[in-house]
Amino acid sequence: MITSEEIKQRLWDGATELRGSMDASRYKDYMLGLMFYKFLSDKTLEIFASTAGLTKDDDLLEKYTDAHEQLGTKLDQMIQKVLGYFVLPEHLYQTWIKDINSGDFEVQKVTDSLNNFERTIAITNDSDDFKGLFSSSTLDLTDTALGSNLNERSKNIKALIRLFEDLDMVALQKGDVLGDAYEYLIGQFAMESGKKAGEFYTPRQVSEVMAQIVAKNPTLEEKAKSDKEQPSIYDATVGSGSLLLTLKSHLSNEVQKKLNYYGQEKNTATYNLTRMNLLLHGVRPEKMTIRNADTLAQDWPEDPEYPNEGVQFDGVVMNPPYSAKNWNKSGLKVSDPRFEIAGVLPPDSKGDFAFLLHGLYHLGQNGTMAIVLPHGVLFRGAAEGEIRQRLIDKNQIDAVIGLPGNLFTNTGIPVCVMILKKNRSLSDPVLIIDSSRNFIKVGKQNVLQEKDIAKIVDIYVGKKEIEGYSHLASREELINNEYNMNIPRYVEAIDDEIVQDVDAHLFGGIPVKNVNDLKILNSTVKDVLDSAFTKVREGYVEMNQSVSELTNKILADSRIKTKSKDICDKTEEFVNKYWDILRQINKSTNLNELKERMLTDIKSMLSNYKYIDIYAGYQIVAEIWKNALTHDSELIASVGFYAAGRTREKNMVTKGKNKERVQDGWIGAIIPNDLIARNLYSEDLRAIEDKKSRVAEIDNELSELVEAAKVEDSDENDALYDALKKNDDGEPQDSFENKKVKLELKLAAKGTLKYDLLKKVESLNAEKALKNKAIKNEETTLKEAIYDRITKLKNSEIDELVYEKWFGNIISDMANLVEVPLKKELETLDMLKSRYSDTLNSIDDEINNLEKEFESLMNELVVM
Repeated sequence: MITSEEIKQRLWDGATELRGSMDASRYKDYMLGLMFYKFLSDKTLEIFASTAGLTKDDDLLEKYTDAHEQLGTKLDQMIQKVLGYFVLPEHLYQTWIKDINSGDFEVQKVTDSLNNFERTIAITNDSDDFKGLFSSSTLDLTDTALGSNLNERSKNIKALIRLFEDLDMVALQKGDVLGDAYEYLIGQFAMESGKKAGEFYTPRQVSEVMAQIVAKNPTLEEKAKSDKEQPSIYDATVGSGSLLLTLKSHLSNEVQKKLNYYGQEKNTATYNLTRMNLLLHGVRPEKMTIRNADTLAQDWPEDPEYPNEGVQFDGVVMNPPYSAKNWNKSGLKVSDPRFEIAGVLPPDSKGDFAFLLHGLYHLGQNGTMAIVLPHGVLFRGAAEGEIRQRLIDKNQIDAVIGLPGNLFTNTGIPVCVMILKKNRSLSDPVLIIDSSRNFIKVGKQNVLQEKDIAKIVDIYVGKKEIEGYSHLASREELINNEYNMNIPRYVEAIDDEIVQDVDAHLFGGIPVKNVNDLKILNSTVKDVLDSAFTKVREGYVEMNQSVSELTNKILADSRIKTKSKDICDKTEEFVNKYWDILRQINKSTNLNELKERMLTDIKSMLSNYKYIDIYAGYQIVAEIWKNALTHDSELIASVGFYAAGRTREKNMVTKGKNKERVQDGWIGAIIPNDLIARNLYSEDLRAIEDKKSRVAEIDNELSELVEAAKVEDSDENDALYDALKKNDDGEPQDSFENKKVKLELKLAAKGTLKYDLLKKVESLNAEKALKNKAIKNEETTLKEAIYDRITKLKNSEIDELVYEKWFGNIISDMANLVEVPLKKELETLDMLKSRYSDTLNSIDDEINNLEKEFESLMNELVVM
């Protein structure tokens, strides 16, 4: 079975190789469009096969073609009734492949197939979900960017078609693998597209913050249990649909079954992308209502029964274009019901509040809205200041979350997420979070880690105040700040810089107040800390031992050891619990829910310990999922734990000038080859490593002889210089030439130093050659043994190997969480010791000594 990770990598590698110089934002339309057409073709054949009682072993294309000749429109209507569309035999993706293989392929046939699809859609309420998906404005196969002439275009289009040739899109969709791969490609194209990415993609980590918060709204669950109402979500600037789908992934299966999706997108190509994306993620046509139009120009959606009222949604998520200029081209007035709450129109030069007010208008009374905005909306004046005041007076702003800059590919500015609700009490404060310093750098972009997202969501849900991170701003506080919501007014960054102590610089000693500020050390091992100091005068101490010695004492202290052991024991219980669960994964297992349970449990476990970074522990488990479990659990769910452990896959590599993909041995599907080697072939590995060490030693010996041979008038120069490799200009290089070594040996007299040195070089070269040959043979033998061993692993061996892969470091990593804050304070102590080590007196003494030395030297000078 091919996993989503493998599909993602293969497709992206293919896209990178095939698109050439075409702009990524444009190429994505071709690649994702053809990927979706393959899905439609596969669905058509699946319905035909199930109706005709056929299996995948049958030649479905041939059977479908024969059946169509006999039944004609009856067969078309049957498939159309089930799917809402059908694909004729001559227009199937599989027919394109057949034509490519037989040499009968023509680009025009692909164009005809895409154009014909529109005519096969059933006229129903859902037919709009399929119409226009392959319009020539989106998929223009005559575009010269695909190739300067017909032959070039044909070659490139054939290569693109072959990318999806062996993928069973229907099977992949059922496990959400296809949707994940599609979403991944959209994200990758976004990174490649730079500024154009903002038109169709919200970075995953920003989507996660918004989606997880909106998903916490209990109204969604309540409506899912109701017979009268259905939960609904809306994105008025839907882009590729990623925000809606991220929100979907955080809802229970019960909610997902009843969920209705609404969205609107101005860009036609992106609008098509949205519909494909939702359909590939298993969203049924009758559950999605997506429109291609300008969100602000004319309000939508409207309730047909109440033409002047907007439809209300339980969840609204939006990432509108930042500060859109000339947004009011249609001449909207403040009387538009969307803007009535504000009493004023947003400025025409900045459309941020126009999008916010549109989304808020469509937010249900008990719903939650999350919108990404530039920070300017928090403090800009004039009309925007009036709108902000209205929103605060009506108490509809629930939270403001400041995010780092450079999260988006289309802008480097920092953004915020604003959360809005309509059912807030007037006494409810506004939560303000500053997460602008919580990120890691990945390439050119800043990225929120899983722990950063979890912290934001937890603080939001718990409405917690943390110094330097979050604040609950009361209504009075906001009014006193003249409705300015600029985050630094409410959350002041913690200044970690320790103020310089002039007295300590003059007379030495570490200020006691600085030592007392080491809260964790004082709270945990105060007696050990105090014993490291000697009082030098009132308010100042000096260390009577090195920081290194103190660190060793503290880490060896029974209280620290006990705490570490307790965390190790609890971590082991956690691992054992989920080790059993993970081995029992099957197709009915909800992997997202399982991941969430593990992450929630580790937070709960660590919350029982003081001075432990809960979110650092959370990240450890999140990384295990990212690096191993996401891939492995998918395969285990498909074939079972031990079968997955004994599964091997072709190791495909790119070789040659044509960059052909060829097989280079085998790799374990979930157990890495090097892990098998280390655990089951340790003696063989050691023997190979010993030989490699000896080769390294020989290389060092030869290098020394080469360098010595280059030194004029040395014995080595006399004996070995002529045996050195030379370039075309006769200059000596960094190695010996074997033929010259042998020739010089024949000319040298036995028993002379020259003969002995040449013989040594010959022997070293011979030994190196033998060792390298042995290494190559033994590595080949070991690889073959591992390839064979994968399929014959015992259950106990699979247990041992997979356990090490998943959880080999987790206990030590969790225990290390105890030491990290202690070591951080000890580093501060080391800095203080170093800072005040040179006093004014010691500097004066050093100056006096240098002056005396200088005078002494002057006296020794004799004038000639």
